[in-house]
Amino acid sequence: MNEMTTVTDTATQPAPEKAKPALPDAQTVTEVKHWTDKLFSFRVTRPASLRFRSGEFVMIGLMNDPDPKTGKVKPLLRAYSIASPAWDEEMEFYSIKVEDGPLTSRLQHIQPGDEIILRPKPVGTLVHDALLPGKRIWFFATGTGFAPFASLLREPQTYEDYDEVIITHTCRTVGELQYGRELIESLKDDELLNELIGEGFWKKIKYYPTTTREESPKMGRITDLMRSGEAFADLGVPPLNPDTDRAMICGNLAFNLELKDLFENTYGLEEGANSKPLHFVVEKAFLD
Repeated sequence: MNEMTTVTDTATQPAPEKAKPALPDAQTVTEVKHWTDKLFSFRVTRPASLRFRSGEFVMIGLMNDPDPKTGKVKPLLRAYSIASPAWDEEMEFYSIKVEDGPLTSRLQHIQPGDEIILRPKPVGTLVHDALLPGKRIWFFATGTGFAPFASLLREPQTYEDYDEVIITHTCRTVGELQYGRELIESLKDDELLNELIGEGFWKKIKYYPTTTREESPKMGRITDLMRSGEAFADLGVPPLNPDTDRAMICGNLAFNLELKDLFENTYGLEEGANSKPLHFVVEKAFLD
């Protein structure tokens, strides 16, 4: 009886659960903040061996659904600019939410403790190494193109290399400017940065936010405001000049191409690269 009972008990035990396949290059989400119904930022653990230059990007993502034919599961990855500076112990990212986007429709639901894939191979053109020395650095962003500048605004080299730092951010609505505005405001009270870079380093920054749809103190596309001269008058600086000005662009494709044309044909700036530093660089991996 006892023996039969033992056999019966064993037979009715549920089968052990199959172990979940380990996520490749997994990092743990530590913080998530939703800024609008279309924008959120999040922080994840940083691989101990990962080194990057402020302004670079990495591939991040989640596992895709199984292939209906083969059943195989592949990673779904996209290029994301690193919004945290090179010295930060964690990694920060700033993202749009696309309702039916293959990745962001799922990524927007991550919570602290979840895991994402982070490929530890940073690359990118928005780095100080790709520019010649100058007096003034301009950061031009639309939407979530602010992300690499969130990194560079907290990078000590930015303030060592330039006397003035100008960041323009063009969005459709006021709410879309909040991430950038709060980050810039926080620099004033950041004890670590004031100690690391120098007390009052943030006074070198001139922040120029504009909106194109919702009413705000400054309306208009930055390219139009530059052509009219209004932007330069507002900022109290002369138009861009290859002798003094350096620039980085990160926005939607049309914006990138329009600014590139403006730089080359109006202001006489030349596009640089890691291998050939010049006057301006464009982030080619970003699509807002």
